[in-house]
Amino acid sequence: MKKLAEGFVLQEHQKAWGTNEDQGLHIVLVTPEIPGNTGNIGRLCAGTNIWLHLVEPFGFELSNKFLRRAGLDYWPHVKLTKHENFESVAKIFPADRIWLFTKNGNKIHSDVEYIPGSVLVFGCETKGLDEKILKTYENHRIRIPTTDKVRSLNLSNACAIASYEAMRQLSWTPLNNK
Repeated sequence: MKKLAEGFVLQEHQKAWGTNEDQGLHIVLVTPEIPGNTGNIGRLCAGTNIWLHLVEPFGFELSNKFLRRAGLDYWPHVKLTKHENFESVAKIFPADRIWLFTKNGNKIHSDVEYIPGSVLVFGCETKGLDEKILKTYENHRIRIPTTDKVRSLNLSNACAIASYEAMRQLSWTPLNNK
């Protein structure tokens, strides 16, 4: 555990991740760019006991005032970790637990069967996920339905929709995890 001056607590990677002992959920933000979105997602994770994984590079510093403001005083309660790249995430979690959220998903997010330890992966706000990642997990690309009037949903809204569907399927178990 590494405490940062801004109230952030970076956690070490957990031994249970990627195993059948992992009863939680994970949100992975790949190269997030907008601090307010990440702050809102941090608050979501604090309120749901979902791990927040940030994949570098970020479009902001962890000391960013908009990041802190959006997450309010909840940052000490966020189960937060970071990764140098997506490959380090892929080494930890089995492919069958990784779900990529993309507007070009093959399935609707509510048609997926989430299991404990599921990993919900979101790309950066302006570029989405890298084509290499999308190709690697081609059968695990999912989407949240929208009209054709928008290119995409706001990242923090998409994370909330995905998280609550996964928790619903898991009988709200993540809310009780420590």
